[in-house]
Amino acid sequence: MPDERIYKIPQSVLVVIHTPALDVLLIRRTDSGTWQSVTGSKDAEHEDWQSTAVREVHEETGIDALHADCRLQDWGLENVYAIYPEWRWRYPPHVVHNTERVFSLCVPTAQAVQLHDKEHTEWQWLPWRHAADTCFSASNAEAILMLPRYLT
Repeated sequence: MPDERIYKIPQSVLVVIHTPALDVLLIRRTDSGTWQSVTGSKDAEHEDWQSTAVREVHEETGIDALHADCRLQDWGLENVYAIYPEWRWRYPPHVVHNTERVFSLCVPTAQAVQLHDKEHTEWQWLPWRHAADTCFSASNAEAILMLPRYLT
């Protein structure tokens, strides 16, 4: 019988959601209890990076990244990292690396968000340096620390 699993595509986005004052939204993962920004994989190979970012932000927080009061910015930056061995079963056999495209999303104010309860348990807004220190992922922390450079 052939394997009918639907594997994750090893291309994902990281979206640092922040206010003009550089308060950053972090969400706590259900499976590991760690804090992170919005992340998520493409749903299809042909899905472009921005569509993935918009979809993931909405799925994980309920925020409409295309709202007129929001500013979604593609940094044109990609991180390639090794997928942790314990998560490789989610990907096709022999896939060991993921490419992550970095975005920021400026929202007018720190606001309550609607979490996808199967993925995240709580949320918090933190000043950017504190948020960077709180993240589990090194690429996530680095993106938060780079945030002031990408403000226009």
